[in-house]
Amino acid sequence: MNGFPWESVIAVLGLAVPVTAALWEFFLAGRKRLGYRVQMDTSARDSATSSGPEAGVLQRMQWDGVGLHDPSVALLRIENVGWTPIVEEDYVAPANDTVGIRVRFPGRRVVGMVVTECSHTVLRDFFTPGTPGFGASDGVIRLPKVKLNRRAHYKVLAVLDRVPTFTETDFPDPEVTAGIVGGVRGGTIKKTEYYPFASRPVRWLLAVLVLVSVAQSVSTFARGEDAVAAPLDCAEGTLHLTGSTAFKPVLGQAAEQYVKTCPGARIPLSDSQFEGSVPGLDALAAAGDKEKPNGDEGLRNRLTFSDGPKSPGRTRLLPRPVALSLFTLVVNKDAGVQDLSLDQVRDIFAGKITNWKQVNGENLPIQLVGRHPGSGTRTTLQRQVLDDRPLPAVTTSDCTSMDMSRANRCEVGKTETLLNTVTQISGALGYSEVGLAGAHGSVRQVLIDGYPATLEGVDQGAYPYWETEIAYTYGEPPADSIAAGFLRYLADEVGKDIIRAKGHRPCSELDKPLVCRPSAS
Repeated sequence: MNGFPWESVIAVLGLAVPVTAALWEFFLAGRKRLGYRVQMDTSARDSATSSGPEAGVLQRMQWDGVGLHDPSVALLRIENVGWTPIVEEDYVAPANDTVGIRVRFPGRRVVGMVVTECSHTVLRDFFTPGTPGFGASDGVIRLPKVKLNRRAHYKVLAVLDRVPTFTETDFPDPEVTAGIVGGVRGGTIKKTEYYPFASRPVRWLLAVLVLVSVAQSVSTFARGEDAVAAPLDCAEGTLHLTGSTAFKPVLGQAAEQYVKTCPGARIPLSDSQFEGSVPGLDALAAAGDKEKPNGDEGLRNRLTFSDGPKSPGRTRLLPRPVALSLFTLVVNKDAGVQDLSLDQVRDIFAGKITNWKQVNGENLPIQLVGRHPGSGTRTTLQRQVLDDRPLPAVTTSDCTSMDMSRANRCEVGKTETLLNTVTQISGALGYSEVGLAGAHGSVRQVLIDGYPATLEGVDQGAYPYWETEIAYTYGEPPADSIAAGFLRYLADEVGKDIIRAKGHRPCSELDKPLVCRPSAS
């Protein structure tokens, strides 16, 4: 809607109404509040109109052997309907006055009365014979200053008779007089009602909320196409993603959500797009050279994600840090180890340790399962964990045909394949992005120097296997391109939630987001 901000007004009203009602109920109307109900007031004339043997029973009532002139029966319920207890000092009455409540029946005298029901048995102690402040005379029932907890109540049944001088046909309602210090509306006792559904104020509140909801719906429909207008990060076109297999789970979910949010966008995904960081960078560079982009705009529809920085010499590939990614060593559960020192890890990959029993594991040769060259996870292992030391030579091209009587090393193409291979080969050791390793469940993640793969360990400089996930574009994409829009989406709240859910940390949350490295580095 243009012009006056009706939607904002409606939204504020929808919030203000329930808040105001809650404040009224719990802080104003919810203070000390004494109430009563007249649950029955039946005269002899009313009972005489009934059929059956009990009809007219009130007309046959007597007092001291003399029949009553026009008897009636009244039942009153006295209750604490507030949110705080009521004690003797709360009644508005002189200190020497033991009466807390007076009930007068105009035109009638009290023949007899009894307290018939108490919400708790301890209340009956207030109504024993001779209790000060409890009794009846001259058509008035006197009730003592009863202590009432929240929702506590008692009932008074009174037998009444018409005063001879009262000539009207119908009796007026009982007059109940009492006051509470600090109570609602001056503390006067309130006549309450029983509501099978909800009280009148609650019904009004529900009606107002329904009207607010209807107004919001009408306002939304009235906006027409603007109601489904795409966010600022949306762009039309087809986006091609390539690169890191480790970051593929994040990109897959983010792409799915982006397409749902942006109807004009398409982001096709397939396993062939994610062959590793270096192949992804090669594909981006080749696409850029082939299409010869104009000026500095670069490619509008391509992004490549790499575990760590590009190699030197590719000046047209521009980096944008996205996340701090965690990696972990994974081992077959038969190996019998779950914690290795950093020196032990380096000795294993250097070929100095070849059997798990050398590190207090089972008597099994160590089978190293790695990734092909170009994998960012492999490059990160060498740079961050192995201190740039080379990996041992590959002993077999097929991981499934290794000689299990001795140590071997083989390579596979993707992280999912590596995890499945480690699961199947007894004594196997490999490496993976931490989210995929945790989701796999059939491999054991290896602690390094007693530290698991956590962002806290990285921040403190205790856990070494991590890397910055970087998005690359060929040249500078235009601000309205789908590549630029998707990058903004990853840095926005929804994108950050997805990144965190997969075990990574968004760069935008770090002290230096453009550097995107842990505090201890």
